[in-house]
This record gives sequence, structure tokens and C-alpha cells, in this order.
Amino acid sequence: MRVRLGGYVHLARMLDKCRAVLAGTQGDYIYPCPLDEQLLEFAGMTSEQFSAAVQANQSDEAVVAWFQRTARPHTPAELEEWNRRLLARRPSSPESAARFKNALEAIDPTRTDITSWADLLDLEEGREVPHRDHPAPLTPSGEYLSSLHDLNRSRPGTY
Repeated sequence: MRVRLGGYVHLARMLDKCRAVLAGTQGDYIYPCPLDEQLLEFAGMTSEQFSAAVQANQSDEAVVAWFQRTARPHTPAELEEWNRRLLARRPSSPESAARFKNALEAIDPTRTDITSWADLLDLEEGREVPHRDHPAPLTPSGEYLSSLHDLNRSRPGTY
């Protein structure tokens, strides 16, 4: 997920998953998943458009060239900020928090410091993920918080 293709994090992973879906070999992978949708929305395209381009172009280079021609233009600073935000993305709903927690417990329940989808995917795929000294706080129901605002909302009577 952290590998950049055409300047975009997650594009290489999304491309691989799309190819697997088109070939019927995706296994447990989900395309388009919420992270894929985030990238596609930022680029201003749909999963159907991306799938058609992948099907029409045999090489990664050709898909990247199409993606760069087709994507909504962004400055280098905007792209860098978007990449940073995607890599830091955490579960955003109780349902995604539950999926995240279940996946983490199945992979390595000792890694309570893992709070982003990027880190979880890296851990799942066997890449080294540095230990964080200060994991993100949890709500009383065990959900990861995305901000101090969420922390205050999780504590009745605080703002």
C-alpha cells in the first residue's frame, strides 16, 4: 500500500486487486474496497472506469499512464497531503472498527499499537511495521478514535 505508483500510494495495490478480480483469482481481496474508493474519488473516476482501463492495458506502465492522463489534476503538495492522509486512515465507523479489530486479533493480537489500515495491511502481508510508543486511544466500546474531538464525544459530559 505504501509503494507509490505514478505518485499515488495504494495505486499499485488497487491495480493488483483489480487484475485479480478481472481474472477471477481475488480470493479474500475486495475490489473496490473503501480505500480503493478513496483513491478513485480523489482521482475523479469510478471503479468501472478504472477496471475498463486495467482490462484494456496489459502493463502497469500503460495503466499508470492512463491513470495520470485521466485523474483530476492536483498539485504535488495536494497529492503528498492526500497520500499522507490515506496512510494514516483509521476505521471510521463502528462496523469498520469491528472489522479492523477482528483482523488485527487474527494477525497479531499483541500489536495494540496498530491503528491505521496501512499498518494493518502491511502487518497482514508480512512487512515490518515499527512499534508505536503511543497507540491511539480507544472508546469505551473498544473503537479506535480518529481525533481528540472523537475522544471527547466518547466521554459523556466532556467537550
